[in-house]
Amino acid sequence: MRRDSRPYRLKRLHLLFQRWYAERFLRPQFDHLGDASLFMKPWYVEVFGGPVRLGDHAHVIAAPDKRVRLTVWSNFAGQGKITIGNCCLICPGVRISAAQEITIGDSCMLAQGAFVTDSDWHGIYDRSLSVGQSAAVHIAANVWIGDSAIICKGVMIGENSIIGAGSVVRKDIPANVIAGGNPAMVLKELDRERPMKTRAEWFAQPECLAAEFDVIDRHLLQGNTWGGWLRSLMRPGPKD
Repeated sequence: MRRDSRPYRLKRLHLLFQRWYAERFLRPQFDHLGDASLFMKPWYVEVFGGPVRLGDHAHVIAAPDKRVRLTVWSNFAGQGKITIGNCCLICPGVRISAAQEITIGDSCMLAQGAFVTDSDWHGIYDRSLSVGQSAAVHIAANVWIGDSAIICKGVMIGENSIIGAGSVVRKDIPANVIAGGNPAMVLKELDRERPMKTRAEWFAQPECLAAEFDVIDRHLLQGNTWGGWLRSLMRPGPKD
């Protein structure tokens, strides 16, 4: 599809249905799910075990071939938890798997296919062990984890840092840097004199933001009809 052929009212109904589905089927699976969270295709979000906590204004995007999986699995009672802060973005294919503890701060962004884990998930010499060695992972506020990056057990990533696509992070990464590679290492320091706008600041006035998106939708979908939408599904043309 090259464009969205849906009428404006159909898109609004679809958004309402996604919100209803998330409230009805996903909220009960979280130990805490914050206010005003937005799930795109929530039926492809899987939450297993707990506790799993997700903050306010989360934006979670899933896809049929790239499900979002938040999993807690531990051999020890009282261990294993996932805590994700406010205003975070979680893209298709993200997996977060905790045997001990994974903490992700406010305004973090996890790009498509990123994997965060605090465990080996098998013993090195005893492959029958279901968890293996584990160590907590802590990701500070406003961190951006690139496409298909892997964050391994015991890692701490400082605030504002960026982890490059495809990186494997095995050791701590300081704040305000760009890191990349396998194993990941610091490639560049960010300019601390330049102002940085976080997702939390973007969501500071959610009503205004929602109104702006509504104006954009009305503009992009103007002229779309129910008949045109049905035709685009059954007999798509070059411009659909």
